[in-house]
Amino acid sequence: MVNTLSKARLEQMLEAYRRDFTPQHWDAEKYKWKAVKHFQDHWDLNARDFPEMLKFSLSRTGNLLAGMKRYPARMIVHFAKADPEAVRNMFANLFRPERDIYGRIDEFKTQSALLLEKHADQGKQHYQNENAVSTYLWLRYPEMYYIYKFHEGKMVAAALESNLQFVIADYANNVRNFYELYDELRQAAARDSELLSLYHGYLSDEFYSDPELCVLAADVGHYIAGRMEEEQKHRKAAARGAAIRKEAPADEGANSQEPPSAEKETRRNKAKPVERQGFWWLHVNPKIRSLSTWPVGAVQAYPLYSGSRQHGSPPFPDAKPGDLMIGYESAPVKQVVALAKVCAEPDGDTVSFEKLESLSTPIDDSALMECPELAGLEFFRSARGSLSPLTAEEYGLILDIIRQENPIQPSEAPEPYSEEDFLGEVYMRHECYGNLAELLRDKKNIILQGAPGVGKTFAARRLAWAMMGEKDKRRIQFIQFHQNYSYEDFVMGYKPTEKGFALKYGVFYQFCQMAASHPGLDYFFIIDEINRGNMSKIFGELLMLIEGDYRGTKMIMSYNGLPFSVPKNLYIIGMMNTADRSLAMIDYALRRRFGFFEMQPAFDSDGFVRYQRALGSNQFDQLIAQVKELNQEILRDRSLGRGFAIGHSYFCGRRECTDQWLRLIVDHDILPTLSEYWFDDPEKVARWERVLHGALA
Repeated sequence: MVNTLSKARLEQMLEAYRRDFTPQHWDAEKYKWKAVKHFQDHWDLNARDFPEMLKFSLSRTGNLLAGMKRYPARMIVHFAKADPEAVRNMFANLFRPERDIYGRIDEFKTQSALLLEKHADQGKQHYQNENAVSTYLWLRYPEMYYIYKFHEGKMVAAALESNLQFVIADYANNVRNFYELYDELRQAAARDSELLSLYHGYLSDEFYSDPELCVLAADVGHYIAGRMEEEQKHRKAAARGAAIRKEAPADEGANSQEPPSAEKETRRNKAKPVERQGFWWLHVNPKIRSLSTWPVGAVQAYPLYSGSRQHGSPPFPDAKPGDLMIGYESAPVKQVVALAKVCAEPDGDTVSFEKLESLSTPIDDSALMECPELAGLEFFRSARGSLSPLTAEEYGLILDIIRQENPIQPSEAPEPYSEEDFLGEVYMRHECYGNLAELLRDKKNIILQGAPGVGKTFAARRLAWAMMGEKDKRRIQFIQFHQNYSYEDFVMGYKPTEKGFALKYGVFYQFCQMAASHPGLDYFFIIDEINRGNMSKIFGELLMLIEGDYRGTKMIMSYNGLPFSVPKNLYIIGMMNTADRSLAMIDYALRRRFGFFEMQPAFDSDGFVRYQRALGSNQFDQLIAQVKELNQEILRDRSLGRGFAIGHSYFCGRRECTDQWLRLIVDHDILPTLSEYWFDDPEKVARWERVLHGALA
């Protein structure tokens, strides 16, 4: 889309910016130029002590990378201390300007999420979002990039009457549109000689020189957004004043001793405006009733009073069918958990509403309190009663925050996926699939075990799709266990916050709540490397609740004192490598709650044979024949066995076969594995190296 905007509005804004560019404005914002210069002076990707370099480089960023209970800078330094090379590589990939900007941002976010699962000890709100990652880009290349802010971009576009759209959860296009919009600001600033003269008069050696004016453009955008917010506040205040004056009785002869006539009353009633959609904050105490566990689509009646009628908040008779609601639970974690709508007229004591959506990632109230526009939220000022009114703007802002963590899903139906699709991608016999699916249906929990390279992870996701009948990624949660994974990460636990410690729900607890909200749909929780974690410690009391016979049975959780159950429509799929001899087998208490399904190399399956024929490569055929012989020798080795065989997945996923690809598999996958298997018999390894290389000749 070609950006079009009002040149007149842009000139007005630049004029106002010049007028307000006084020492007061500069003094408030100049830290940004200092932050860039400090980062530029001290950034060193190859630093020997990378975590310390990173910490010092970001030390002047202030609130650019910090906010109430959200500290991306602190968190990325924490990650760097835990895994310095991983974070070093993340920044190296991020700082490659030849690649698409959002692709790099998204990759950085993905890697951060993986590190969060492994190393987080400061709470989930310390995440790396588009704003934080774009800030790193801006610090490194201030001549090319800006700090992306969804709300700011939306406000600037509206102020300049731009046709660029900022749509909730459309992250990639939002970022690209933001940069296009701010490029316009930069170009306009470059043409404004008066502004440039003023600007350069404030720059000195302690500030970044900003030769391309990107930092200036970012500051202009920040100024425009702030100006728009002030204008909106004034309009709201004026509107409230007008409404109060309109409601006053003076226009009905308040100075007269006579009451309004029936005729006047009739005219006033006829003059009432058409009712608009209302917005509400629904306050729920989960110890009385839980909003998060109610099924989506369920209709509930909730009291309008938090206590007695005398001491509770007054009901809100203006609530009407169709009004939208933000569902908030007050204990033990204060967070937004659902969206709902009013579906019946209040009866004076209760309001009936339908649950529209259960949030997979609940929003802590701290995330809302960070937003200046929500500072006047009635609930934050006086947390009384069950229902508090919201303005349309407040509802929209809260929804924006919700969608940052809970992106709206595509409206089109997921792609169908059948048993035949499964067998076409996973090289397994038809009867094996039938046994596998039936085992999971019966036990609710299974573990796919086998040698590395037999396609366990690949099969797990497709097994879930086949049992769903569609590729619905929303109903699959994928995690990986490791030695430091804990009950607090998995279920719930107390995490450090700015004010001490706060209870945070883990990934499994939240996924169970999501599944419970949709009882008519199957959900699948997939755990890679399941035997790498201390499973008894990770699952805790859930050892009983995950058992098939106890699904749906509620138990009071020790951390929050609330009832909890693992829903019947949730299935657990674990994967483990039988060749991982550094790990002990899982204990019996957990073993009896899982069904075990062994996956083996599928070189002789119908699917792999068809795939092999389609490649039409003699070298491929010869190599596969030798690998099958190799597996026979591994099988005969008493110290190894079939659990150490070479899997077929190393050779899958190609449309054409090349010499280079086959050689990479042999040299970088198979031979290192054999060196580990037969570390005490180098002659055997050398023999198989000659055999495998000979197949490629």
